[in-house]
Amino acid sequence: MTDATTAGSPPGRGTPKRTIQRIPLNTLAIAFGLAGLAGIWTTAGRLLGVPDIVGQLLWGVVVVAWLWLIVAHLRRGARSAETLGAQLRHPAQGPIAALVPVVGMLIGADLYRFVPVAGSILVIASLVVGACFAGWILAFWHAGNLSPEAFHGGYLLPTVAAGLIAATTSFRIGLPGLAIGAFAVGIFFWIVISTVLLARLAFFPPLPAALTPTCAILLAPPAVAGTAWFTINGERADLVSMALLGLLVLMALQQVALLPRYRVLPFSLGFWSFTFPLAAAGGYGIQWLSVVGFPGWQAVAWLLVVVVTAVIVAIAIRSLLLVTSVRRGARRAENVLRRADDLVEGR
Repeated sequence: MTDATTAGSPPGRGTPKRTIQRIPLNTLAIAFGLAGLAGIWTTAGRLLGVPDIVGQLLWGVVVVAWLWLIVAHLRRGARSAETLGAQLRHPAQGPIAALVPVVGMLIGADLYRFVPVAGSILVIASLVVGACFAGWILAFWHAGNLSPEAFHGGYLLPTVAAGLIAATTSFRIGLPGLAIGAFAVGIFFWIVISTVLLARLAFFPPLPAALTPTCAILLAPPAVAGTAWFTINGERADLVSMALLGLLVLMALQQVALLPRYRVLPFSLGFWSFTFPLAAAGGYGIQWLSVVGFPGWQAVAWLLVVVVTAVIVAIAIRSLLLVTSVRRGARRAENVLRRADDLVEGR
């Protein structure tokens, strides 16, 4: 997926009207990845003694990115001939829209620590939006409009990621019954959608390069489910938490085996798909290290924080360079087309 425009003369000159595409929905993963970074530093503040201000500054960045992306999508969408409904029905992009309410839940849960009423409202409103979107997209999938080749890791977002993150955030605002129900939804669809996804990856042609980073999302469910379970039941080793840790280790080994495939991919904004799963796994790993509590566990925990932070910062820097380069190229193309229009009209 690319973000491009086809420029022409302004309306009224007898030439084609400019066609503007909507911003690809995979850009919403930027706020999601930043939320993962803020989350791991918040965990470090609780378990490793990092000043709370560090995590809160990062949550401020998440809020700015989340709101900026929403506004940018709405403004571009208002000038595009493509409807929002068409974008949501797109087999590659549609499921990724779930990241808007998912990030809203995470922001609301952090806000609850300081302004309980506002945090609760944001979590509940985001949860309602996420549930409605999940119901709608499930009904759309039931219509039989998808091909197996279209399936990718982003299909875990509307039900699995939204359900498990809703479990954590709703418990944090004092709604344990809702948390248990959301946890059940997340686990059920984790089993169902992961089964379909693994079958698609095994028996059909490989994902295109732009969608290959979504394979990293397979790392997130055991980590997010583990965090939800710790939140609901307390941070202790029990059968469920140990089972989720085992699944996380297997998924991590899978991602290590996929590194050669990832390394040959051209960089794109799709690389943000790597960020939240890595941060979620790192955060859950730190929780487990504190539970086990062996001598020197803090050093291992700090290593996880440093690795996660370094990867996300590197992707953020590469993204800024990429966007800057694309914008410069677009402006040069726009100027060339305008000069061509002027020559055609004799100006």
